[in-house]
Amino acid sequence: MQYNIADLMESIADACPDRPALASGDVHWTFKELDTRANRLAHFFASRGIGAGDHVGLFLFNGHEYVETLLALMKIRAVGININYRFVAPEVRYMIDNADLKGIVAQRQFLPVIDQANEGMPAIPALITVEDGTSCESSQETTDYEAAMAAGSPERDFGERSGDDLFIIYTGGTTGMPKGVMWRHEDMFFSALQGGAPSGDPVESPEEVASNAKEEFYCVSMLPCAPFIHGAAQLTGFICLLTGGKLIIQPGKSFDAERVLDLIAEEEVSTLTIVGDAMAYPILEQLQRTDKSFDVSNLTVIASAGAILSRTNKAKLQELLPDVMIINSFGSTESGDLGRAADDEESVDGRPTFYMDDSVTVLDEDLNPIVPGSGKIGRLARTGRLPLGYYKDEAQTAERFVSKDGKRWVVPGDFATVEEDGRITFMGRGSKCINTGGEKVFPEEVEEAIKAHPDVIDALVVGVPDPKWGSTVGAVFSTKGNKPLSMEELQTHCRAHVAGYKVPRVVVQRDTVERFASGKPDYAWAEAIAKEAAGVA
Repeated sequence: MQYNIADLMESIADACPDRPALASGDVHWTFKELDTRANRLAHFFASRGIGAGDHVGLFLFNGHEYVETLLALMKIRAVGININYRFVAPEVRYMIDNADLKGIVAQRQFLPVIDQANEGMPAIPALITVEDGTSCESSQETTDYEAAMAAGSPERDFGERSGDDLFIIYTGGTTGMPKGVMWRHEDMFFSALQGGAPSGDPVESPEEVASNAKEEFYCVSMLPCAPFIHGAAQLTGFICLLTGGKLIIQPGKSFDAERVLDLIAEEEVSTLTIVGDAMAYPILEQLQRTDKSFDVSNLTVIASAGAILSRTNKAKLQELLPDVMIINSFGSTESGDLGRAADDEESVDGRPTFYMDDSVTVLDEDLNPIVPGSGKIGRLARTGRLPLGYYKDEAQTAERFVSKDGKRWVVPGDFATVEEDGRITFMGRGSKCINTGGEKVFPEEVEEAIKAHPDVIDALVVGVPDPKWGSTVGAVFSTKGNKPLSMEELQTHCRAHVAGYKVPRVVVQRDTVERFASGKPDYAWAEAIAKEAAGVA
């Protein structure tokens, strides 16, 4: 057996058939039930001509259907493609064309968008609809999801698979159209799925995955709060399932902090994964309620991935949940799992620092490793098991996947430095670095300073064009109860945390700070707001 995710999942279903695998609303499947349903759906896809190497879009909210569809496609060596459920017709058309989709599984309410996106193009061979209470119809032939499931054989009579089979995740990003990151199953298993052993040594053989799953000591129960249209939730889901653990999903479109906390007790959640402050703050609000209490005694870990959890909110969560390990995990769709923030240790300026293995370093402009303790800033890089590149995008692949002295690296675009003891300190996303009068300002640092104000809920920091300095620092923020906070008050607060040139010169208060469904920042929105306030184009 090779390290193929469908193979590994089938081995766990055989080893632990009656073990709970998936909980989503009223749906509770064992590993055997999940495997059988995926078999049925896989056979239906095959009956529509979908096979090895073909791509099928998932235009879905969170729910059991997402996991079943991904697994069904892997069984026939096809590839699931995530489509952001907020996309409108031109964006969906881009996905149909760029990802070469031969099928789509979609919420019924998205059928009109798909019709508009597919206008003038060949009909989609397999268009499957998940009922959502709406009555939307399509001009194309559609099949109800459960009807497709019932039509397929429950038998597991598929051909041989390979560790070279692809798993593609389209990155949402904050600007531009998404790009499809191509992972081989085997590389993804070790670099992004923690080698079948979260927080432990990776397995040494495929057979060890099922063997470990039999031992409940290795099992975890995880609830990823992010939408499955983003890589963080998909990877968390398979990290959980590949231990023989139970994956819990809060079904639907939106993150509901109250429901998430209720599920911790109902489904015995041990690990909660969130996306930075955008999810941490609503959880904090719920935990601080006086009219309702939550039983979180099962919870042992809260991990933030996809966005840094600020020191302020991390400390507040820790105070309310003293027995829970709260960590910042670091990684990206292109790099996989890189490491986690050092406990109780911070760099000189308070940024999160990460312990990472020998495959991770920081490279200078000449692709040479930064000398530890030198204070130089470079680009975070990883070598070893990496994605093949971006689907149908040779230019971006050449830019992000680089080689020197026979070693291949991925450089996702994060700036960092290396401390004297080898810890890596994250500085910020290079694409959003603000150059003001020759000085570099990383938005994350200023955002952290702003959010340390007791009245601030959230903040985004962007560059604003300036005739004298090239760019100046702008901030868009929100406060508790929309309490007014003047520019002078905010600037005075920031000066106690960051250097003067990093203090925002353009300040805009809004009822809410816009973020994507994943919890990641919508910097394009913040830039437009800040520019309008500054009176610049």
